[in-house]
Amino acid sequence: MSEQYLLSIDNGTQSVRAILFDLRGNIVAKSQVHLEAYFSVHPGWAEHHAEDYWQAVCQACQRLWAAHGIQPTRVAGVAVTTQRGTVVNLDKQGQPLRPAITWLDQRRTDVVPPVHPLWLAAFRVAGVHDTIQFLRGEAEANWIKVNQPEIWEKTDKFLMLSGYLNYRLCHRFVDSTGSQVGYIPFDYKGLKWAGKLDWKWQALAVRPETLPELLPPGSVLGAITAEAAAVTGIPAGTPLIAAAADKACEVIGAGCQQPHIGCLSYGTTATINTTSRKYVEVVPFIPPYPAAIPGAYSNEVQIFRGYWMVNWFKEQFGHHEKIQAEQQGVLPEALFDELVNAVPPGSMGLMLQPYWTPGIKVPGPEAKGAMIGFGDVHTRAHMYRAILEGLAYALRDGKERIEKRSGVAITSLRISGGGSQSDAAMQLTADIFGLPTSRPHVYETSGLGAAIDAAVGLGFYPDFSSAIAAMTRIGDTFEPIAHHHQIYNELYHRVYQKMYARLQPLYKEIQQITGYPQMR
Repeated sequence: MSEQYLLSIDNGTQSVRAILFDLRGNIVAKSQVHLEAYFSVHPGWAEHHAEDYWQAVCQACQRLWAAHGIQPTRVAGVAVTTQRGTVVNLDKQGQPLRPAITWLDQRRTDVVPPVHPLWLAAFRVAGVHDTIQFLRGEAEANWIKVNQPEIWEKTDKFLMLSGYLNYRLCHRFVDSTGSQVGYIPFDYKGLKWAGKLDWKWQALAVRPETLPELLPPGSVLGAITAEAAAVTGIPAGTPLIAAAADKACEVIGAGCQQPHIGCLSYGTTATINTTSRKYVEVVPFIPPYPAAIPGAYSNEVQIFRGYWMVNWFKEQFGHHEKIQAEQQGVLPEALFDELVNAVPPGSMGLMLQPYWTPGIKVPGPEAKGAMIGFGDVHTRAHMYRAILEGLAYALRDGKERIEKRSGVAITSLRISGGGSQSDAAMQLTADIFGLPTSRPHVYETSGLGAAIDAAVGLGFYPDFSSAIAAMTRIGDTFEPIAHHHQIYNELYHRVYQKMYARLQPLYKEIQQITGYPQMR
């Protein structure tokens, strides 16, 4: 067993990583190819050429073999995990018809397919008519059909990015149920394509024949073709195993299989997830996402801009630390941690509400971000700590909503993503939640989650429980400091939880006066 490796291909927003794991969940080798930033033909659009994603996969794999001297023949299987919600249109020859529309894209259409009046009446009775209309307007398929009808007419396959990469690797239109997160006719409860009579087939322009075959995580999707082998270096015939979307893989890669363990992802989008065998809608009529474990769900609350705000701060106000780090030969993150630690818990009353991007329900489409409590004592260090605290407050609110809907108390936390590398962020998260907070033993948790799917699919472990137990473990753990937790508890209950309700009417006034944020 120790001589065989699992290859995870992790196609994120900013880079593609090819990572070799052994069967104990250790990283044996890794290569990374940074992606060009998405391009925008119009404001709010976010597109990326699908072929560029594939070329990055090929380069990452070839660099892996060249840099580390590992024989590709030692790879027992391959699994793909990708960013969620990015879609690709292919013609009958399997060629992309247009650039992929990424998950960051903000276009929408007001022209949507008609839905039977009985369905519309049912939506109004359930109080979700506006939510359904919002989702229909956001659907990429609906926009393409209205605005690029010639493209939609030629579309033979409409795939998530994962389905496109799987196709390039094994030449089959097949994908994992765990990767179906987007505006598509997917039955999130049944973890399959929606039934023939489901309203989604009316609400979305997608046709059944344009969708791939779906198999659960851990299934064999196919084998690496000779053509793919020639450009990636992965031996032809190597099994390709179904994994899941990157957030779902992060959850199991962080060891969060039980519903009492919360998985926080401090990435571009900050999330809190729990894994459950029970179907739970944390926000009514907004389904949980498929997990990286067959028959399970990821109960998720997300803060859309999340740790993007941290990077925003560093770009706008962090020049001093960047220059100083270069002069001292240290990582800038170490100096940013010093910035956080120079400020007491609670940032001397500076509070942030991290709704930098409007939402569907919580927050609503009028939402904006806010910072309150400014005084002459506050510096950029206070602002930086307030950003980290505000994100943790929002995720704690998400934790409590998950607990209320699921009936299961969350008793410990795991944190993955870029923010997990900051000791200061880890400690203040433990203090705000009042829970022991751990980082996994490896940073690449989405890649590890995909490797776990591959390990089970190839029979190295009899089930997911044994694979997760063998391949994941805790790294550093941060215990909450009682005095800090007391301060945060007061601020959370008496201030943070009241901010949105009190500011919401003002957000609506801002929207009406300025036209921003636009109704999406």
